Amino acid sequence: MSDILKADIAVIGAGATGLAAAVSAAEHGARVIVFEKEKTFGGTGNFFDGIFAAESDLQRADFVTYTKDQAFKSIMEYSHWLANPRLVRAIVEESADTINWLIKHGVEFCGAKINLPDSPRTYHVVKGQGAAVMLALATKAKALGADLRLGTPVVQILKEGAAVSGLVAERDGEEIEVEAKAVIVASGGYLNNKEWVKKYTGFTIDVDLIPVGNVDKMGDGLRMAWEVGAAEEGTGVLEMFSLGPIGPNFAMKNLLEHVSMQPDLWVDVRGRRFCDEAVVFFDTTVGNVNSKLQDGISYRLFDSTIKRRLIEHGIDKNGGMENPPGTKLVNLEEELRAQIENMPEDVFEADSIEGLAEKIGADPAVLRATTEEYNAFCAKGCDELFAKDRRWLRPLIGPKFYAIKARTIALGTKGGIKINENTEVIDKKWRVIPGLYAGGFDAGGMYGDSYSIAGSSGLSSGYALNSGKIAGRNAAKYARG
Repeated sequence: MSDILKADIAVIGAGATGLAAAVSAAEHGARVIVFEKEKTFGGTGNFFDGIFAAESDLQRADFVTYTKDQAFKSIMEYSHWLANPRLVRAIVEESADTINWLIKHGVEFCGAKINLPDSPRTYHVVKGQGAAVMLALATKAKALGADLRLGTPVVQILKEGAAVSGLVAERDGEEIEVEAKAVIVASGGYLNNKEWVKKYTGFTIDVDLIPVGNVDKMGDGLRMAWEVGAAEEGTGVLEMFSLGPIGPNFAMKNLLEHVSMQPDLWVDVRGRRFCDEAVVFFDTTVGNVNSKLQDGISYRLFDSTIKRRLIEHGIDKNGGMENPPGTKLVNLEEELRAQIENMPEDVFEADSIEGLAEKIGADPAVLRATTEEYNAFCAKGCDELFAKDRRWLRPLIGPKFYAIKARTIALGTKGGIKINENTEVIDKKWRVIPGLYAGGFDAGGMYGDSYSIAGSSGLSSGYALNSGKIAGRNAAKYARG
């Protein structure tokens, strides 16, 4: 073991939560050292489009009147009050200041936007996506003297008596011990840990759940916090969505992914319709719906007329702020041809509904009955089965029929360590573990059984940044004594 390093605060992880914590702690006078096991910083924080906030200056400038009270109530009611109300309140209260804080550190915003139908404008869209935020925070952390060590995983949190006293990291096979007055856990969850995902959620990775945007997230921070007595909360909560096709180079950039998100006819592997397809406008809902199907698979059906509509009139549901509703898929025909050839197990074409059924492995009679029933609803302008809004009732009449295999995807795990509203870690007897803090994907309490979306767009990134900022500030105060 090399010489012992000393710091006021040691941070585990250099994603959104860890970098926000490092900057916040350093701004409050703490000596900070950050350990990140990957060779780059940012993690999943590099990919978000926007950040939740209520009563921000950007909202006020655009006459957005949505209040912190409304946001708080929306999150709590969405969770059926399973979320920790004091923690939710703390995050909501912090959110507006965090937008100004990020602007001060060089982050640019496009304003507060809507990314769900008729939703409050809480989604503060970032220029350059999350990668710009991660770069700004890493730059500021270094400018404030924080020691950022990449490619250096933490393997153990240390305690003396009841209080945390530091940690042990590894670099090139050599252990590094750090004496620290406080430790902040921000390792990003456990979505790549197949055993844990099966244990805590019941899903099987790469069978009925596809992880997206997460690399080597094995639950290191959760394990180490539990080893020093942390209680569990929210361990089985996932942020889910559904789309396709998903091939070996899946990167959420395929035009057919936009097609799979449209509220047209969806069927399960048997060829039966299973929901009001307009749930696609609400990411968590469509993820939950799709996850209940056999192998987490559905098929998104369309025909020649719907294809022409997407090319000439554009999409109704977007997959990111760079392609808003109305975006015309002008190259759809060319990409459809290519994907039918290159991904024959995910994209299908046929001259009849029966032929399409055979290609997707459904009973032709069942899919024919489903389509005829659906087309009858379209003709009436009334969905008598799932009550879909008549705006989205568009019949499949051919002459060509298509299907895209859609899978259930997860963007992150949403908890595991029990914390209070100060982001202090709580033990199994509901006592604070002195000097230990957690936030972001590692910390439970912000959600019920599902990621909150209605009335709080951008909450995943918002929770990560705000919990990190709160943790850094409180850890610095604790370190000062």
